[in-house]
Amino acid sequence: MTSAMRTRAVHAGRDDLTDLGLHAAPLDLSTTYPSRDSADEARRLDVFATGALDPGTPVYGRISNPTVERFERAIAELEGFEHAVAFASGMAAVSASLLAAVAQGKRHVVAVRPVYGCTDHILTSGLLGTEVTWASPETLASELRPDTGLVFVETPANPTLSEVDIAALVAVCGDVPLLVDNTFATPVLQRPGRLGASLVLHSATKFLGGHGDVMGGVVACGAEEAARLRQIRFATGGILHPLAAYLLLRGLSTLPLRVTAASATAAVLVERLREHPGVRAVHYPGIGGPLVAFEVEGDPHAVIAAVRLITPAVSLGSVDTLIQHPASISHRIVEEGDRHGAGVTDNLLRMSVGLEDVEDLWHDLDQALKAS
Repeated sequence: MTSAMRTRAVHAGRDDLTDLGLHAAPLDLSTTYPSRDSADEARRLDVFATGALDPGTPVYGRISNPTVERFERAIAELEGFEHAVAFASGMAAVSASLLAAVAQGKRHVVAVRPVYGCTDHILTSGLLGTEVTWASPETLASELRPDTGLVFVETPANPTLSEVDIAALVAVCGDVPLLVDNTFATPVLQRPGRLGASLVLHSATKFLGGHGDVMGGVVACGAEEAARLRQIRFATGGILHPLAAYLLLRGLSTLPLRVTAASATAAVLVERLREHPGVRAVHYPGIGGPLVAFEVEGDPHAVIAAVRLITPAVSLGSVDTLIQHPASISHRIVEEGDRHGAGVTDNLLRMSVGLEDVEDLWHDLDQALKAS
């Protein structure tokens, strides 16, 4: 079977539909699955409790769901892993990944800032029993300990779009699993698993869904890691809703087209922003992509207030262009000193470029920057 991303995005998770006599993927909304064989149900529950998959009938919607499993298979294929485990949100996926490390007695996490503000908060607060050491890619090796259970990075990072060399970090980590949050890049622009990352996480709410109408999270990984994550999900109940899985599976079919088109527009806007007198710095990742961060000379809040075509809202990855002020919203929960130390300055704006015409977007940006 071809490995071209555009082809796999359309067919992943759907390869059996023709044999089933179906064109659209089925949506199973059942919360429970009746069975007259309670002994077999007991056997299946024993399997699910270990984090393994059972090809038979599900038992309960909190444990497994056929539509969710289709989405999981699709993400695993696109990211190049055996398995994926889906959750109700990106933060539910982050939480389960941390709890899986804690459950093995490895409560120490090494992380590289910046990361999404709520991820920063859950690591710093220790709410899940973890202890975090913040490191740079250059100092990470010296921070690893015998009880380090996870190394956590985002690349490109939220919101500065800074990048790390994934393969170099893998070499440094050794036996310690490296988790890469790949939300901003998507498998269209990079596949961290091919570079040796053990776990690849997405806030599926963003580009995977792509239309601002669905929430979810997913972790692609190997069989052993997936079993632990399913055990956590079995116990905590953070499974993705089947309707969300259906919408996410549908969103994947256009993912390469959306990311490619938005990236081309973003590249044009980056060049123009670099020349704009109202902009002091522009941050754009080497791998490209639809995300642009820029620091303004004037009042960033005035820019937010002045846009008319661009949507002033938190989140990213939608078909429409969104802009937000990270210090006020996505990273507000991070201590000011930590924000600034990670490059999240008070005049930084983050823009997620959508599918609008580039000239219309530039006209709106230009007038908003002048208004500030």
